[in-house]
Amino acid sequence: MIRHIVAFELDAPDDEARRAHIERMQNVLEALATLDEVESITVRPDLGTADGHWDVVLVSEHRSTAALEAYQVHPRHREAATIAGEFVARRAIVDYEY
Repeated sequence: MIRHIVAFELDAPDDEARRAHIERMQNVLEALATLDEVESITVRPDLGTADGHWDVVLVSEHRSTAALEAYQVHPRHREAATIAGEFVARRAIVDYEY
């Protein structure tokens, strides 16, 4: 199994906009859970209890690196990434096998 983790720092003028951006990201990205290449996908905001934390994280699980690669080029993923990317200032990604 492969775990794909993406942390996002958002470009938002205030907390209200940040919450709206996160909700939109959750809606479009978690909808990808129905893809055959995805075992699970979760998008959650940071708790906001410490300075310096990034705003939101995506964690998805895939059966293999081939499934992850297929997910990343899937048209629905590309569309969702474009929508979610509208709000992103920076992102960090880690993929690992477990």
